[in-house]
Amino acid sequence: MLETRDAGDSVNPISKEEWRSRVLTRRRAVDAVVRAEESLKLCHAAAELARGATAVAAYVPVGSEPGSLDLLDALKSVSPTVLVPIAREPGPLHWAEYTGRGSLRAAPYGLSEPTGPILGPESVTRCEVVFVPALAVDFRGVRLGRGAGFYDRTLDLVAPGIPIVAVVRDGELVEELPEEQHDRRASHALTPSRGSVALTRE
Repeated sequence: MLETRDAGDSVNPISKEEWRSRVLTRRRAVDAVVRAEESLKLCHAAAELARGATAVAAYVPVGSEPGSLDLLDALKSVSPTVLVPIAREPGPLHWAEYTGRGSLRAAPYGLSEPTGPILGPESVTRCEVVFVPALAVDFRGVRLGRGAGFYDRTLDLVAPGIPIVAVVRDGELVEELPEEQHDRRASHALTPSRGSVALTRE
């Protein structure tokens, strides 16, 4: 479990890079059957959280990230508009509407994106729930990403009170992560076993 700390961690806090290395190593070791079971649970929990929203923002899971395209299909079943990111030059993310897995194509950074019209960064302001990828998130809402900063710049556009939901595996909801001034916090975690967990903001 990633929550476990060594005795010396309070003296020598774990850096973001070390956290990233630990999480990615554990994710790569997850059995395919376990991954599928977790994905199914995340689908149900995400759909319940987004039910009734006129638009939600999500992302296309790649590699060892929790979830699958089934999660996007589940969101599409409860909300008419599901936006997913278009990542290009550093800055706030652009968006495109997810209309089905057959509309996706390969994109930069090893991602997948829809083939439809590209929408501006301000499109995220339409969304009533924003699901974001994370390597880990703590109980204060501090989110650990991959370090590119796309989401930190994007989440500045999300209106106060809109749920920002970090999607992680159960062991990736941790007590405390390192935080920098530019980091933007999540309001909720979404895990396979616990579903939606409200995070305490300081």
